[in-house]
Amino acid sequence: MSSTVDSRSGHQPAAERTYLEDALSGSSWLARDTPAIVCFSHLRWNFVFQRPQHLMTRFARSHTVYYVEEPVWVDSARHGWLEENQCDGVTVLTPHLARDNWVESHRRLLQEKLWADGVTRPVLWYYTPMSLPFSDQVEASLVVYDCMDELSAFRGAPPELVDMEKRLLARADVVFCGGHSLYESKSRLHPNVHAFPSSVDCAHFGQARAVTQIPADLQEIPGPRLGFYGVLDERFDTRLVAEVAALAPDWHFVFIGPVVKIDPAELPQAANIHYLGPRSYDQLPAYLAGWDVALMPFALNESTRFISPTKTPEYLAAGRPVVSTPINDVVRTYGGSDVVFIARDAPAFVDAAAAALQATKTPELLLAKADHALRGMSWDASWDGMCRVMNRAYTSSATRRAAAHEPARAVKSAGTVRHYDYMIVGAGFAGSVLAERLARGSGKRVMVVDKRPHVGGNAYDYFNDAGLLLHRYGPHIFHTNSAKVLEYLSRFTAWRSYEHRVLAETPKGLVPMPINLTTLEKLYGKRFSAEEAERFLKSVAEPIANVATSEDFVVSQVGRELYETFFRGYTRKQWGLDPSQLDRSVAARVPTRLSTDDRYFTDRHQCMPLHGYTRMFERMLDHPNISLALGLDYQEARAAFTFDGLIYTGPIDEYFGYRFGALPYRSLKFRHETLDEEWHQPVGVVNYPSEDVPYTRVTEYKHLTGQQHARTAITYEYPSAQGDPYYPIPRPENAALFQRYQALADATPGVHFVGRLATYRYYNMDQVVAQALATYEAIAAKNAEVHTALVA
Repeated sequence: MSSTVDSRSGHQPAAERTYLEDALSGSSWLARDTPAIVCFSHLRWNFVFQRPQHLMTRFARSHTVYYVEEPVWVDSARHGWLEENQCDGVTVLTPHLARDNWVESHRRLLQEKLWADGVTRPVLWYYTPMSLPFSDQVEASLVVYDCMDELSAFRGAPPELVDMEKRLLARADVVFCGGHSLYESKSRLHPNVHAFPSSVDCAHFGQARAVTQIPADLQEIPGPRLGFYGVLDERFDTRLVAEVAALAPDWHFVFIGPVVKIDPAELPQAANIHYLGPRSYDQLPAYLAGWDVALMPFALNESTRFISPTKTPEYLAAGRPVVSTPINDVVRTYGGSDVVFIARDAPAFVDAAAAALQATKTPELLLAKADHALRGMSWDASWDGMCRVMNRAYTSSATRRAAAHEPARAVKSAGTVRHYDYMIVGAGFAGSVLAERLARGSGKRVMVVDKRPHVGGNAYDYFNDAGLLLHRYGPHIFHTNSAKVLEYLSRFTAWRSYEHRVLAETPKGLVPMPINLTTLEKLYGKRFSAEEAERFLKSVAEPIANVATSEDFVVSQVGRELYETFFRGYTRKQWGLDPSQLDRSVAARVPTRLSTDDRYFTDRHQCMPLHGYTRMFERMLDHPNISLALGLDYQEARAAFTFDGLIYTGPIDEYFGYRFGALPYRSLKFRHETLDEEWHQPVGVVNYPSEDVPYTRVTEYKHLTGQQHARTAITYEYPSAQGDPYYPIPRPENAALFQRYQALADATPGVHFVGRLATYRYYNMDQVVAQALATYEAIAAKNAEVHTALVA
């Protein structure tokens, strides 16, 4: 949503300019090669000053930036021409074209301009997919789709826009989204999507807090004044404004901005409604200073479903409380701030505005709340984050192209740095933690490679076609007793409290698992106290002198009947072996409780990453010293890069070429379904112990994620003997085979074997993180010893 008209920048203080100069320093590709940036936008440069202008003016301080506007139609322009203007350091290109054969004319003019200026392999930056037909011939070093709005939902959107977007997504190396709702929509369509909500120039809009003289046309309007600036189009709720103005005749409503795509006659008219027309970016703080309350009366329709209004933080930077309709991203970001008030209909809007007016009576408290809501927000930070993502995307795409044919030669010709302090194989928990620690903690340059096309390993989650967040490789529930592990991961994610509960299907219906007093009550039709349950279980337990197997363990604890009901069939499906053939440790993971505690885990900390695991990993790996090569096999990576140290998190037997034979693993197959119902089952996971059912469990992810959605996503889990390695099979002969590989690992200098597969252990996620942190501390300590010895 636009924020201004007839724009000019130039409000960055010297300290921010220094920050910007530093942001692209170092070994980043953007800093080293300074490619030109060609930006294609559906917005005129001087129409509004918002996201494209904020970002492109920052790039223009170190790069040549072209801003290509949509055509001006001139029927007599047979061959067309480019009008060229310099604005804020950006070269603005406005094509003047005849409608006949305009695509070919536009293509030719763009190509001639880039050739004349000596521009080769620029970054192509798209705000609209409709620019693709005349720019797809340009060879790019990187293609960015900065999806600011869901343009297909706007009035007058061309019917071919959706298909064009599919083409652009297929070509793009990275996708940025202007809000979280938009991110949730697009992240299921591309493997490299990042949410960068539009930010705020606090210094510029903060001027409103000190303005003493408001514009004359505003002075003529009595108070209290409630204002809005921006484009007045189909997103503007004319009916709501009319009703609110009628309900509050003593308040005056001020609207600043152009009328676009709607008939001006549709705008509500009343004595207390005032339309002042467009104002410049420079003028906005003065007008904000004359408002008591800022408004966002957006209609709730398809055009506003994914918007993330930039004016929210701008209003707050000016120190004005905000009243908004319940736009998803506004509610999500500011709903609990006590300075943004949410209302759906006219009476509620009036009540909310009254509360906002009341808040202005304690200005110091109001400003403190506004500043708290804005903490950490700036266009500099957004721009810098985008640069980091672009550098990683460039490295990753260059590496993938290289690996397709001759990795070492191609990567070198692509301009990437081939030597690293460490190469890390695997972008799951072990690899990502060590990459982050080595880069941020020790200043090491790290290349992370993974044969999968994504980060996160088995914890990877994503949004499906319905917009539902699910885990591709089965449910991952975080739980730990380690404050150290939790503190570390909390640097990269906020958390959602979640206590996992599991039910098991039995002939008596669904009952809690692990076995507790409620389980026994439902199975046997009577209540049990803790003492009665203990006596009952002792009476059915079978004494076993040497408890060695899973069957021994369960039967000795709860007897044969409960063993048959819950363990035998499930274990045979899960492991492909009878419990009598498995080590006791398998069954010992599931305790029996003499209480009604139905939580699956009892750890002190139980929670889920608020925005998902993938976003947590992306933040963990967001460092200029970390390069990513996704979709690249270790053997190809070893030929493409040189490195001083290696951290290997893959299967240890694979590393050594299966010298002693393959270590046995169980794998999993998944069937993901989206159902047209809000909920499918009462808990996150339901187990199916019976061997008559081919799958072991069904997961419904909304229980885990807390997502609110009219539909739901579930996953059926099928154990398999074939496929990716998931679970080391705990048998004595397998442990002995692993020890032979461990001996090889111990004798291999310069390589650290970390994680489940590299150590052939069934670790929980927190245990892998703890192991990785311990490995880093050992590496750092050893490096410190070497440094001390060299200095001495």
